[in-house]
Amino acid sequence: MATVQSAPAPAPASAAADQAGTRFPMRSHCCYCSMQCGLELTPDADGAGWTVKPSSDFPVATGRLCQKGYNSTAHAFHPERLRLPLFRNRDADGALQSGWTPSFWDEALDAIAAKLKGLRERHGPDSVAVFGGGSLTNEMSYLLGKFARVALGTRYIDYNGRYCMSSAAAAQQLAFGIDRGLNFPLDDIPLARYIILAGTNIAECQPTMMPYLLAAKKAGAVIVTIDPRNTMTSKTADIHIRLQPGFDSVLVNSLLHVILEEKLYDARFVETRTHGLEEVRAAVRDFPPDVVERYTGIPEEVIRVVARGFAQAETGIVLTARGLEQQTNGVEHALNYINLCLLTGKVGRPGCGYGAVTGQANGQGGREHGQKADQLPGYRSIEDPAAREYVAGVWGVDPDSLPGKGVSAYELFQKMETGEIKALLVLGSNPVVSSPNATRVLSALQKLELCVVVDLFETETAACADWLLPGSSFLETEGTLTNLEGRVFHRPRVMEKPPGGLEDYEILSALADRLGAGAYFRYRTNEEIFDEMCRATKGGKADYSGLTYERLRREKGVFWPCPSPEHGGTPRMFQSTFHHADGKARMHGIKPGKPAETTDRAYPYLLTTGRVGTHYLSGAQTRRTEALMKKTPVPTAEIHPSLAEKLKLRAGDRIRLESRRGSAVFDCKITSEIHPTTIFVPFHWGGSQSVNVLTSDALHPISRMPEFKIAAVRAERYPASAP
Repeated sequence: MATVQSAPAPAPASAAADQAGTRFPMRSHCCYCSMQCGLELTPDADGAGWTVKPSSDFPVATGRLCQKGYNSTAHAFHPERLRLPLFRNRDADGALQSGWTPSFWDEALDAIAAKLKGLRERHGPDSVAVFGGGSLTNEMSYLLGKFARVALGTRYIDYNGRYCMSSAAAAQQLAFGIDRGLNFPLDDIPLARYIILAGTNIAECQPTMMPYLLAAKKAGAVIVTIDPRNTMTSKTADIHIRLQPGFDSVLVNSLLHVILEEKLYDARFVETRTHGLEEVRAAVRDFPPDVVERYTGIPEEVIRVVARGFAQAETGIVLTARGLEQQTNGVEHALNYINLCLLTGKVGRPGCGYGAVTGQANGQGGREHGQKADQLPGYRSIEDPAAREYVAGVWGVDPDSLPGKGVSAYELFQKMETGEIKALLVLGSNPVVSSPNATRVLSALQKLELCVVVDLFETETAACADWLLPGSSFLETEGTLTNLEGRVFHRPRVMEKPPGGLEDYEILSALADRLGAGAYFRYRTNEEIFDEMCRATKGGKADYSGLTYERLRREKGVFWPCPSPEHGGTPRMFQSTFHHADGKARMHGIKPGKPAETTDRAYPYLLTTGRVGTHYLSGAQTRRTEALMKKTPVPTAEIHPSLAEKLKLRAGDRIRLESRRGSAVFDCKITSEIHPTTIFVPFHWGGSQSVNVLTSDALHPISRMPEFKIAAVRAERYPASAP
């Protein structure tokens, strides 16, 4: 991709920092997964980067870093890093011309604001949309939501976290009345004596979480993994259940059947703290282990061993992730695993609970403060009149001026297809790579009259942009994040922004000023945004109102909800009550449904996607990190030996996969550690290496999660001699 270099890279604040009294190493947090491990940073002598070591005193990652953490600063100094705004003209037919032209900030912001004003005047405020990201700080997540609703006046805002946590979030809201990734602290994991890991590959996706699991195992815990692949995580397990994608609710119904049939459930807990026992009993009646063995191939005795083991263990934890959640039945799958915890009374006690392992850096905080289509800060509903009135009061606007709820992330692109949305602002995301049915997404973006992308690099999404604005790296801006366990912590600034650059909040504030809403965006620091955000969350489900930067620094993080400065935070939830009005949790009888797309003679195999340990999300940062790219330069399809034999694959051959949406060619790895009818491909690449040109854009009716994990494909040998 062609990039204009027009300003020097930011340098570590070495000599200047020393003169100002800064002591090295400086502290930060890794910009990647939801563990948010602490970093100790020392500038290199040549000023070209940082030496990175794990922080010894941040109470999460037990003094460790993974390979991404050790290389987390490299992309900030990459030569392709953007330095000045870039723009492209359109031809007479409205098509973008090739080649970028550098611009000055005032010129860029004036032009963008003028175009936005014109579109709103001609087509209304809902002709403009905003697409955010789950790696943004809490401050930027909050500000982006406020910018959409106050400065633009649009209902159309959503973010890439819709592709990550939405099914588990919906399930927790239904079951518990509130959603927090883990309803217990990580320190509870070693106290568990039975741990079920379903659809999660923690060893590659959250490597520094593994010591908690290994500590539990050392203390005598049984670990069960449920996954179509025998991953690095499942190799540490006592029992691995190789389940075909889509069958989680069938399997869990059988576990529940055994627990109810053998009266292994916690009758007192169920009676006093839950509703729905009879609904669950009716739902699982037709799923005895011998029948489910015929459905799934999982031996009846394995089902009984796991059901009895979890029910009879003194303590137990269930952790789920995208493997079962990124499906059109994902909410139901998550609800059924929650049923397992509730039925056995394993919630609200040390060593017990349900957790959805958050994927993105700020996947938890990113979904609490206004990026979601139906949400106001503090996890409030935008359709709740009281919530609208309260937040409008904090913002100083009329509640009636706030728009209603919009649509989910993928549905934004559908509205671009029809022409209802004519302009898009993208911040902290690369949806052309991360969205399902990516060819359709690319086509939708190309129909826009204005596309503005704020990023560090010219991403695949930026190929559709009129304006490409340089964003801030995690080293150059301070803020707060909320990790997978609900711990809110402060991430300090390590170095100054590039000369002449703007922080992300300054870009939005400057645009708001030009759109006539500047009075509502007069911020001098990120801390001012945080303080306002905390006021806006007061009384909400995700209440941050007892937090300040000073307190977060002093205490190295505080768990929400934290409704006052005197409150100690809430590491373990649901100890005495759930968040429904009557204080009781809801169990749900689950009738397993079919995926949106099933195999047939034309498309006989199931494609599933996921991560590898060396890369993160769309790869915009990690694919520009030399040490990580050396380890995993291209995506590789994992296939079972029986399929390789059927396709007559030879050494050096690749595999061509085709779904009902597109086709792509990949290197392949033949391994017996995957389900025989399932093919796995990681999703961190774009262009001709994008697996998301194949994936399904069917959406769950509640969470609006796309079905990334199940797509029917056909496969053929792609000869080594082919181009």
